[in-house]
Amino acid sequence: MDKTFHFMKKQPLAQNQAAPDFTLSDQHGEPWHLADHRGGWVLVYFYPKDFTPGCTIEAQEFERRFDELKEKITIVGISADSIESHKKFCAKHGLEFTLLSDSDKRVGGLYGADGALFTRRSSFLIDEKGIVRKVYNNVDPKVHAAQILADVAALGV
Repeated sequence: MDKTFHFMKKQPLAQNQAAPDFTLSDQHGEPWHLADHRGGWVLVYFYPKDFTPGCTIEAQEFERRFDELKEKITIVGISADSIESHKKFCAKHGLEFTLLSDSDKRVGGLYGADGALFTRRSSFLIDEKGIVRKVYNNVDPKVHAAQILADVAALGV
């Protein structure tokens, strides 16, 4: 009997695939459903941890460009941090967009954004029909918001 174990790493979600539906709690403890946002474009961005330098920069850049972004897309950030941590992070940095708590990393796993220790920094631009139109891996937090704006414009959103 072969006692060799084969571990298959789940592949990240790819462009032109249907975005897995999910429900998570936001920074106010309210349920947020991806399906409720069909008919509009959504950026689901995964990040490692509240209050860390890269994650803070990324969130601040989204907030700085929020007025431009919200006209075209809904932004939602996801990490394994608690609802309370998200609430404090939003309050400290004046974030107007939604942060979701994926404490068991289930949704990160569905999207292939789960890492060994922390959630991987990656984003998924989802169209009005629920199809992933753009995948961003190894995101640079300093330029990601500008990159999203450019891509949204290129896609005619």
